[in-house]
Amino acid sequence: MGAWAERVAPPGYTGIMLPVVAIVGRPNVGKSTFFNRLIGERRAIVHDRPGVTRDRHYETTKRWGGREILLVDTGGLEPDPDTDLFKSMRVQALAAVEEADVVVLIVDGRAGVTPLDREVAELLRRSDRPVLLAVNKLDTGRQEYHVHDFHGLGLQDVFALSAEHGRGVGEIMDRVLELFPMDESVQEEEEDSGEVRIAVIGRPNIGKSTLVNGLIGEDRHVVDDAPGTTMDAVDSPLEHNGDRFLLVDTAGVRRRSRIHDDVEGFAVSRAVRSIERCHVTLLMIDGTEGPTEQDARLGALVVSRGRALVILVNKWDLVKQDQERHVGVVKEEFERKLPHLSWAPVLYISALTGKGTHRVLDEVRRVYAQFDTRISTADCNRFLESALATHSPPQKQSRPVRLNYMSQVRVRPPTFNIWCNTPEGVIDSYKRFLTNRLRDTYGFEGTPLRLFFLQKRRAGDGAEDG
Repeated sequence: MGAWAERVAPPGYTGIMLPVVAIVGRPNVGKSTFFNRLIGERRAIVHDRPGVTRDRHYETTKRWGGREILLVDTGGLEPDPDTDLFKSMRVQALAAVEEADVVVLIVDGRAGVTPLDREVAELLRRSDRPVLLAVNKLDTGRQEYHVHDFHGLGLQDVFALSAEHGRGVGEIMDRVLELFPMDESVQEEEEDSGEVRIAVIGRPNIGKSTLVNGLIGEDRHVVDDAPGTTMDAVDSPLEHNGDRFLLVDTAGVRRRSRIHDDVEGFAVSRAVRSIERCHVTLLMIDGTEGPTEQDARLGALVVSRGRALVILVNKWDLVKQDQERHVGVVKEEFERKLPHLSWAPVLYISALTGKGTHRVLDEVRRVYAQFDTRISTADCNRFLESALATHSPPQKQSRPVRLNYMSQVRVRPPTFNIWCNTPEGVIDSYKRFLTNRLRDTYGFEGTPLRLFFLQKRRAGDGAEDG
């Protein structure tokens, strides 16, 4: 989720309501190893010393059974810790359980059942969440008899696991998907409801609730100077010029180093899930400070989830009182700190006074139209022919790269397949050239674009190599 560049999504990606899976257990049982195995890279720290993982880590898995899953890796769950460190880890783990759809409890099969395992299992049984018990460190089939020792914990779904070697991972994730099935009727309703869903995101105390209250015309959201006042995501329907919208006001997202308690902590994943549910995101930035690293990461999250984006520079009434800060200065800051969001329109507003906020919903509707734009296959291929005539693909290997034809395979966001003889030969700079050319030709302001380069089927092949 942290990639800043526009990146492609797998064909068939819908992005609707990722299941949240919390990975919990006492320290040093292999939780981070399991987490890394599922996301396909070494993102969480793995160490033999207990307590290395302290905060919650959020990451999406590789696609599993056609779905992406939001994983939450936690520190060790000690029911009665003696130190402040373990108290903090316990709070983080319990917060992860509260926000999860499914909990995977990892235990150490070699160590056998410990009193702490029994206490943790009892704690999870009271959580009213489905719990899968994964008996880890069983690296060979001959060790699987250890699983029977753990049936006494009273959990129905028990699996033998070797997170280090990947044994048993598939069975656990298949069960996760059974517990959170794809509801096609809900998906179709989400896609065809006719309303534009909007997520309002930004750092704490940036003015999100004030903006939402102004747009809906009532004080439905608590507004307070204390950062982090809004903790839940609250949906607010409204109509504007005959169009229907649904506003979701999310809790502010903080840097992990500033998350001190469980409530503010799990507001992070709620913001992620709000983005998943919406078409257009409004990223609010403090105009008196300019864009920060956290703003850049939030914008990257929007791009990675394939959502349209409008940037709102708030508190502009205060900025205008500072002669040294003006639109030119802020634009330069954006170019320097948010280059990955250069395609997003920017509005300068004051949520408190209402200045400029009358343009927000009109801009959302305009950006949504770009997000939902479809180009015919004939126009796609005329575009590709024109782009090739202007700038042919650079050759980085002996085999020349030939782009054959192009089609749009989906909207929201606009996604294109480009068939060629050697997809691996298309370098990143040429992908950026085609993306920028698409924007120059068709607009696409406010929406990420996704391009797939697929190998053209050769004579005698039974199927295309995607």
